[in-house]
Amino acid sequence: MERTYIMVKPDGVQRGLVGEIIKRFEQRGYQLMALELMHPTQQHLEEHYKDLAGKGFFAGLIKYMQSGPVVGMVWAGKDVVKTGRAMLGATNPLASAPGTIRGDFSLDVGRNICHGSDSVESAEREIALWFPRGVPEYKRDISVHGLIYE
Repeated sequence: MERTYIMVKPDGVQRGLVGEIIKRFEQRGYQLMALELMHPTQQHLEEHYKDLAGKGFFAGLIKYMQSGPVVGMVWAGKDVVKTGRAMLGATNPLASAPGTIRGDFSLDVGRNICHGSDSVESAEREIALWFPRGVPEYKRDISVHGLIYE
């Protein structure tokens, strides 16, 4: 099964939206593989966001991401990277459709609740970065009995 990295950012944690985000992924049928409340270091965040290092907002992004804890999660399931991004909504919440996480809970691109991997390759890189001890494997009984997949 494909895996993705979803992170609830400090604004989402402080606003008490972690459970709602987990609920939406579980209701969709995705399997939670790992979850941890973390206080990332500047170095860790700079590695995670290294593709944005040349942008003018980079320093502010790192400062904001250190302003409180984040919740890192690994989700697994069919086409979870693409579908997970669709569930989160557009990076700019004002462009996000109602019913998406950002469309329902956020107004500002700089405080957009969550992060989701943008490709299978970046998901695996991010999972390795945020869960260096690895992610345990397990089978859900409902998947085995065909209640989610044909």
